Amino acid sequence: MMRFGLFGTGYWAEHTQGAALVSHPDAELVGVWGRDPAKAAALADRLGTRPYGDLDALIADVDAVAVALPPDVQAPIAERAARAGRHLLLDKPLALTTADADRVVDAVTDSGVASVVFFTGRFDPEVTASLEQAAAGGGWSSARVTMYASIFAAGGPYSGSAWRKVHGGLWDLGPHALSRLLPVLGPVTEVTALAGAHATSHVLARHDSGAVSVLMLTLDAPPAAPLFEYQLHGEAGVLDLPGGSGDPVAAFGRAIDELLAEARRTGTPAHPCDVRFAREVVAVLEAAQLSQQEGRTVAVR
Repeated sequence: MMRFGLFGTGYWAEHTQGAALVSHPDAELVGVWGRDPAKAAALADRLGTRPYGDLDALIADVDAVAVALPPDVQAPIAERAARAGRHLLLDKPLALTTADADRVVDAVTDSGVASVVFFTGRFDPEVTASLEQAAAGGGWSSARVTMYASIFAAGGPYSGSAWRKVHGGLWDLGPHALSRLLPVLGPVTEVTALAGAHATSHVLARHDSGAVSVLMLTLDAPPAAPLFEYQLHGEAGVLDLPGGSGDPVAAFGRAIDELLAEARRTGTPAHPCDVRFAREVVAVLEAAQLSQQEGRTVAVR
């Protein structure tokens, strides 16, 4: 049984991470910490656990941390927990800068703890199988990912999400897109990005395989025009990748399973969605953001 601390008190913390942790047979939810003590107490009561007022006290009482907080808040907590020897079950994006992501990677490397970052689709069996088959087949020369979401309508679970309003679809949806493209097309070497209508980021990415991908990402699409498509083009023709089951609780349950397996593994853990992979995603997004701001092609660090 792995003892978890949950960091975060929002919708995702309660209805995805918290729900999955409470129902998992091999996980024990020890407590909840949040930036608002009242919200932490209320969520802890609903999840049948205890609130913690001190972040380090919760880290000290657990084997692993699950984090559902904005990325700039998540990164320092993850670094702190890793240096305390706690396994990490994090959300995407890992951080908002490559420098912050590097600090988490260094902490994980130094401590030898296991890490899994929850790129939701990568924990869906249908999505995983399709990516493995596409990567094995090879021959893909281009890809197109369109993710047009509309989340800011009044009353929606994320309508008040301040970090999403500031950083938009590039940082919230971009990790989902890249988590599908990188395993098939390989690392990104340079990007060119433009800002479009409805806070849309249009990203052109060159991969070191020679393939070029196009990403169109927004959280503020017209409510009548949502669209989610993942498409590969190559020698084998056109392949439409699946979007996933849409059940994040089941997917997070698999992420817990995989963190448990990584923690038991002898030698250096190397999950395909660990903090090192998540750092690679952050580097692409950071380059795209700079390209969008400065109107030039940017190499990925």
